[in-house]
This record gives sequence, structure tokens and C-alpha cells, in this order.
Amino acid sequence: MNPNSDLLKEFKDFVLRGNVVEIAVAFVIAAAFGVVVTTFVEQIILPIVAAIGGKPNFDQVAFNIGDGRVGIGTFISAVISFVVIAAVVFFFVVKPLNMLLARQQKKEGAPPPEATPEETLLLREIRDALKNR
Repeated sequence: MNPNSDLLKEFKDFVLRGNVVEIAVAFVIAAAFGVVVTTFVEQIILPIVAAIGGKPNFDQVAFNIGDGRVGIGTFISAVISFVVIAAVVFFFVVKPLNMLLARQQKKEGAPPPEATPEETLLLREIRDALKNR
């Protein structure tokens, strides 16, 4: 028995699992989606917000503490990017997917009610017998 062939077989089984392939595809799509959203934020949203705030570029927003300079503008840009990315993911991915799943469940009908446990049925019989006394 060749330990290398067992190792290669195990690696092949790992790589060809459905979840690993799905995760790899999701990662590639997420990377491409991230570029689109980042460009949208940097080229459209931030200039609008910066125009309202009076600064053409948030990276220039900073203040001095002693001899040091705190560049808070970069942080503000990152927070705005995060909020916009979260909103885009929620409204264009999560919300439509939830609506689709709800529609599919509605189409399939409600799941059949679970059978009442025997203990519950016996307790109901005892309750009813006590009421009828």
C-alpha cells in the first residue's frame, strides 16, 4: 500500500466535495462583486457624501494631536463602504433570496403537521375523562 496514493486519493475526495466547489465559486463571485461595489462606493457614493461635507476627498480629513496626525477620513471612507456593501448584499442578495424561498415554500404548501405524541394523546384522554365525571 502506497501512502502517497492514499494521500492523493484523500486530497482528491476533499477537493471534489460539493461544498468545496460551491465555496470556491462563491469566493470568486464575491471577489468580483466586491470590486463592483467598491468602485460604486468610491466613484459615486463617496464623492456625493464628500460634496455634502465640503471635502472633495475623505482621505484629507484629519486632525492633529500633539505632533501626530490622525487621518480619520480613511476610516470614514471604510465605514461608508462597509455600510453600502452591507446594504447592497442585503437588498440585492439576501432579501430576494428570502422572498424566493418563501414563495417556494408557499407553493409547496405548509409542511404536514407533526403527529401528536402518544403521551399527549393519553393526557388529553385523562383530562377529558376527569372533566366528564
